Amino acid sequence: MTSQRQWWHSSTIYQIYPRSFCDSGSKGHGDIKGITSRLDYLKQLGIGTVWLCPIYRSPQIDNGYDISDYYQIEPAYGTMADFDELLRRCHSLGLRLIMDIVINHTSTEHPWFQKALKEPDSPERDFYIWQEGIDGKPPTNWQSKFGGSAWQYDEASKQYYLHLFAKEQADLNWENPKLREQVCDVMRFWAKKGVDGFRLDVINLISKDQRFPQETESGPQQDGRRFYTDGPRVHEFLQEANREVFTPFKLMTVGEMSSTTLEQCQRYSDPDSHELSMVFNFHHLKVDYPGGDKWQLAQCDLISLKAIFAHWQQGLHNVGWNALFWCNHDQPRIVSRFGCDGPHRVFSAKMLGTALHMMQGTPFIYQGEEIGMTNPKFKHLEQYQDVETHNIYRLKQSQGTCHQDLMAVIGDRSRDNSRTPMQWDETPNAGFTRGTPWLDVAENFPEINVKRALEDPDSVFYHYQKLIQLRRDYPIITEGDYQDLCPEDPKSWCYLRQYQEQKLLVINNFSANPIDWQLPQSLPQTGWQLVCANYPGSPEPSSAMTLRPYESLVFLNNGEK
Repeated sequence: MTSQRQWWHSSTIYQIYPRSFCDSGSKGHGDIKGITSRLDYLKQLGIGTVWLCPIYRSPQIDNGYDISDYYQIEPAYGTMADFDELLRRCHSLGLRLIMDIVINHTSTEHPWFQKALKEPDSPERDFYIWQEGIDGKPPTNWQSKFGGSAWQYDEASKQYYLHLFAKEQADLNWENPKLREQVCDVMRFWAKKGVDGFRLDVINLISKDQRFPQETESGPQQDGRRFYTDGPRVHEFLQEANREVFTPFKLMTVGEMSSTTLEQCQRYSDPDSHELSMVFNFHHLKVDYPGGDKWQLAQCDLISLKAIFAHWQQGLHNVGWNALFWCNHDQPRIVSRFGCDGPHRVFSAKMLGTALHMMQGTPFIYQGEEIGMTNPKFKHLEQYQDVETHNIYRLKQSQGTCHQDLMAVIGDRSRDNSRTPMQWDETPNAGFTRGTPWLDVAENFPEINVKRALEDPDSVFYHYQKLIQLRRDYPIITEGDYQDLCPEDPKSWCYLRQYQEQKLLVINNFSANPIDWQLPQSLPQTGWQLVCANYPGSPEPSSAMTLRPYESLVFLNNGEK
């Protein structure tokens, strides 16, 4: 790894899901003007970069991740002039802006796909992946990540097209060099406007095994993914995109990596590989998936969680770069998932923030995380809008799972748990819209909202603000190595960061009960300075201490022996 630090190494990035962030009027869904109106709030939080989920023209089958025109703004969100003003305002405040780009697939309403359908001999036909069926069945037994077959039949041409997600999201054929040229042109268009980078959706799925083998193994992970995950030409394709677009425009790129490995991500994010700036991986968010099945209920396995973070922290140290995150638009609220959304909500939200932000990598905050927003606990299936949720409901019900059990697991796992409208204040609809919100607001918005958080000096907001500032103040957070001090402890997560002569000690109680903790004899017994805590009146580290429920402590030692 070329040891040259970049701006994103000490920055914190804030993810905005436009549909749910802020409505500038009474449409019922968020828009670009609404985002612009809230930039001062983000500046106050201290973030350095805004990540904008897709705002391109889309039929919204998958909330914008089904793009029908890369060069146009979705009219529901506003106009290109609105976007230009948002970008200008971000830069005037010293904030960078990165765009979410979806280039593994397009909407089936995209002109390329429409031409491919209507003109089988057109060049656009080869922009997608078509195969003959086998004995009246799909070409392979690969499964869509949204449930059901990954192939959709086209009656006119008597062929199937591949869709790893919804049937309205047709996978692009990256084997075609003309398609790759078109994709680079799309990214150049936005780079020339002045955006500072891209988040690349499921980018490690763009290269498929061209033999299109059948899946012969069984189990939740055996759905064909091994034939298109980190595929045979993926590094070649990304190096080409880097050469053509990323490097010439000095863009920061973060790749969403589905079902990947550390070894692959070392290659993706090593600067000497000339591919991506950093990588998202999701292994740490599968520690409550029994047998790898997202749609079964289970508690967080803390020992596994710590082992996964240690694996990635140590594996990418001085090799590549990691994106740190708890939540995004596809994941449930972390305080409901790994913390406590009841009486210990504030302490557990702060603890989870501390545990993540003190590691090496670039932290990502998902909208509402900084005020401790929770899962909404919807009571009715009709309150969920997510296509994956409804597909899974139908699939599991057809397999015999009862409605009550399905609602329980959906209440924990649905992507809509993180997509409820941002809670700005205690006025109707949480100040999100003057109309009827597209998705119900969580009922706890009168207690959990931005206005109350800003008025409370002990709120989750100000704790996140401090975590962001600490990353700027202490190079050890950006540069230090990582050592898990209690890997087999099922209730606490304590790790050590070291850089030059400094040591950073991070202690987290993941339990709703007090626990005893001891300072290891291998560490200095004196000279520790408290730099962050989530309880008032926090103690100095000692050989034996009691941690309160969800207590979090960060100590710095400048070289005491």
